[in-house]
Amino acid sequence: MGKKTKKLKEEARLRRKMTKLWERGQSDLCEVRGSSIHGRGVYATEDIPAGTKVIEYIGELIDKEESERRAWAQHAKAEETGDAAVYIFTLDKRWDIDGNVPWNTARLINHSCDPNCEAWVEGKRIFIHSLRDIAKGEELGFDYGFDIDCYEDHPCRCGSEKCVGFIVSQEQWDELRKRLAEAETPVEA
Repeated sequence: MGKKTKKLKEEARLRRKMTKLWERGQSDLCEVRGSSIHGRGVYATEDIPAGTKVIEYIGELIDKEESERRAWAQHAKAEETGDAAVYIFTLDKRWDIDGNVPWNTARLINHSCDPNCEAWVEGKRIFIHSLRDIAKGEELGFDYGFDIDCYEDHPCRCGSEKCVGFIVSQEQWDELRKRLAEAETPVEA
């Protein structure tokens, strides 16, 4: 087999792989549109019953060291440009998925303090499932689960009645309220 034939076969293999990834990142149940929460969002294209696997969150599988490097690089970019979009999703203690690829529709699902979806890790894959019935046209949202230690860096604009003002995991809301109350309490001289 000549070099040219070998190269063509490799290109065809890569095209098939990319097509499969693109297909995995799509779903007939949702579409991307402009969002009042943040930039673009993902919306239901039909009524979605509770417990439905809506879409897969896809991207590059990276180890924690690479994840940390990319997170710091994104932080530096955010400081410079104001663009704070980070698509790194924790898989387990060793691996993450960097979903910053154009065919990952799920990366555009916004955070919500009153989520209608949640992310399920299944092996080395992540799927977004509906928590409750979702009406056609409703924006999808899930709890990003950010840690409270850097809450000031992540203001929330979800607009739900339950919104706590920052993108912090629901398990840490009581601690957030405590910290916010302490920050508002005047210090006596």
